[in-house]
Amino acid sequence: MEHHKLNLGCGRKHLEDAVNLDMTPETGPQVVHDLNCTPWPFPDNRFNEVFAYDVIEHLSDVPQTMMEIWRCSAPGAVVHITVPHFSCMNAFRDPTHQHFFSYRSMDYFTAGHELNFYSSARFEVIHTQLMFLPGLLNRLIRRLAQRFAERYEERWAWIFPAWYLYFKLRTVK
Repeated sequence: MEHHKLNLGCGRKHLEDAVNLDMTPETGPQVVHDLNCTPWPFPDNRFNEVFAYDVIEHLSDVPQTMMEIWRCSAPGAVVHITVPHFSCMNAFRDPTHQHFFSYRSMDYFTAGHELNFYSSARFEVIHTQLMFLPGLLNRLIRRLAQRFAERYEERWAWIFPAWYLYFKLRTVK
């Protein structure tokens, strides 16, 4: 059966009806591959949906990673990404994290961003969400931070840290 979903860096969190990829065979993926090594072992325009949950922050070259996601994705494919927010304690605690992200980090891969020349990969940002640890105060902070993301990151992120970011993108080809 041809899978049209790709689950990058799956670890033990395999997705049904997806090609689950990880760099270690111990997690039982269908494809064993180090995502830092390009090109990835997939043809152009193969996948209609890509999941990159908690993986991009571990890779050495974010623009190259986004280029490979773009290359393997069909036109209009939906891409789901979670990454640590720069204010999250775990962003710095985990020694395997190489990058930290902000609310606007994926804007660099859109057609309208002034610094989009780092990659020819193009996406439309469908949705970005700041995620916080559970709790009453964090529910209030989440609502304010989501509504005023720039102000939150400039002034309040170190006082009320976010946990991670979720990006939903659409491939533009």
